[in-house]
Amino acid sequence: MKLTREQQAKVEENLGLVYKVLGDKLKGQSSVGSYTREDLFQVGCIGLCKATATDKGGTFSTYAYRLIWHEICDVLVKANKQRNAEVFDDYERDIPELDDGEHRAEINFDVVRELVSVKAEAPPHVVKGIDAMLLMAKGYTCREIGEWMGASDNLVSAYVSKARKFLKGRPKSAQMMEIYAA
Repeated sequence: MKLTREQQAKVEENLGLVYKVLGDKLKGQSSVGSYTREDLFQVGCIGLCKATATDKGGTFSTYAYRLIWHEICDVLVKANKQRNAEVFDDYERDIPELDDGEHRAEINFDVVRELVSVKAEAPPHVVKGIDAMLLMAKGYTCREIGEWMGASDNLVSAYVSKARKFLKGRPKSAQMMEIYAA
């Protein structure tokens, strides 16, 4: 993004706004996930530059504050989705074979494909629920899944419930889940 000299000056004048957003939203945390406060400051500066470049008048600080925070949130959500995908890949590798005579359920690959495509658009708590549903389809209990996820079995059930509600709002997903449940 190319800023004019006036826009560059406006960014420099309003750098304190990025600190204000971080102070208000992070409430003393020195890091969020793998991002340090300095990393998030840099991301916030990108939001400030975007606000400066798209400013159409009005109260700049209110507009910029929102864009700075949204830029930070976008980066954190994206990082969380990537981390969840990596964690699920680890679950898949680390899951032991069931040795108590139970048979793993056959997974309908159309359903799996649909769930994977939905995961790309879903919020983090729904992604965890979809991951849990996939593991349940392989024959694992909430308690076993919770151990791998580092969550209680009740929390795993809550993730699954939220994922099912999310999937019901998507006609194709809801139809496939009904077929699969039958």
